[in-house]
Amino acid sequence: MTDTVNMPLSGITVLDLGQVYQGPYAAMLMARAGADVIKVEPVDGEPVRRRSAVSKGAMLPLAMLNSNKRGITLNLKSEEGRHLLLRLVEHADVLLENFAPGVMDGLGVGWEVLHAVNPRLIYASASGFGLSGPDRDALAMDLTIQAVSGAMSVTGFPDGPPLKSGPTFADFLSGTHLYGAVLTALFERTRTGKGRLVEVAMVETVYPALASNLSLLYGTSGAVTTRTGNRHGGLAIAPYNVYPAGDGHVAILCIKEAHWTNLLRAMGREDLADDPRFSTNALRVRNLEATDAVVEAWTTARTRAEIFAAIKQFRIPCAPVRDLEEVMNDPHMHERGMLEWVDHPELGRVVLPTSPLRIHGADRPATAPSPMLGQHNEEVFGGLLGLSSDEIADLRAKGAI
Repeated sequence: MTDTVNMPLSGITVLDLGQVYQGPYAAMLMARAGADVIKVEPVDGEPVRRRSAVSKGAMLPLAMLNSNKRGITLNLKSEEGRHLLLRLVEHADVLLENFAPGVMDGLGVGWEVLHAVNPRLIYASASGFGLSGPDRDALAMDLTIQAVSGAMSVTGFPDGPPLKSGPTFADFLSGTHLYGAVLTALFERTRTGKGRLVEVAMVETVYPALASNLSLLYGTSGAVTTRTGNRHGGLAIAPYNVYPAGDGHVAILCIKEAHWTNLLRAMGREDLADDPRFSTNALRVRNLEATDAVVEAWTTARTRAEIFAAIKQFRIPCAPVRDLEEVMNDPHMHERGMLEWVDHPELGRVVLPTSPLRIHGADRPATAPSPMLGQHNEEVFGGLLGLSSDEIADLRAKGAI
């Protein structure tokens, strides 16, 4: 939580019932924009917190996605816990959850109930397939959404099996959309004074990202595999690939003809400028293997740094393939404040992300580490709801918190 008021979401209170990545990421973006985000966990902690039983490092995502939040516990399966949530909702602007559809209704604290308690409340629901439709009740995690959305079918090489993406992109893509839905509803509320139910289905957020791959499907009527390895997903641009270097790999692509012309200059291969195999992008696509062979012959004889230095001066899209340790220590993102070294009370000294959203002219809060389980129970239940120490102790004894 931040004390500053020069932030766009200052004065907005968010009840974050999100778990794992999707919901907590949306709420973290709100916290970093100045909202008072109260993370609500079950009494034994959310699933990522419980990963600490595997290793301390397995809990790192909890620290990454829950900084600048206050943390409380609630047993929503108890009558007292549900009553506390209803009282908190009276003070809230947003309630966010990413449980399976029907879970909150089954507990007696779904949209209809909470809207009656606070008609100004924005209720945000994220799920795998949405609150309606024939697949509504199918269980969903990032891996299963990557599978069912078609993303896995286009990931990998033509002669290999479908692969999941390394990053859990479905969770974070849908979490970003959830943030957008909440902010859209908050904006509308400034004019109507009324809250909304907003929802995001993970599978629906993936489909637009398949644009290049879908172009290949439409262009070939499904006659070729849609797994293109590191080449363009629609096989419509060349060169567009990841090439071996003397000390790793580099990504190089030429979107415009000027890029190709300049790449030839960088490689010292101006002799190929009029080669009928390469003179246009369409011809280079028809001669993919030969095009890649030209680039690869040049990259393999050089280090990533040498390649990047040679290409950078010609303004050609190019980047070294970096490992996670290199990215974690990236001076560019550290200088911009996207990454910070933080002393975390449970994990020690770690690198944490802030927010990719840059609101120029607004204050940027100092990073507060993610709360320990129930860390702010007394502060929230005592300060926000006015409960006495004895009442809080009684709730704890009853297992409500």
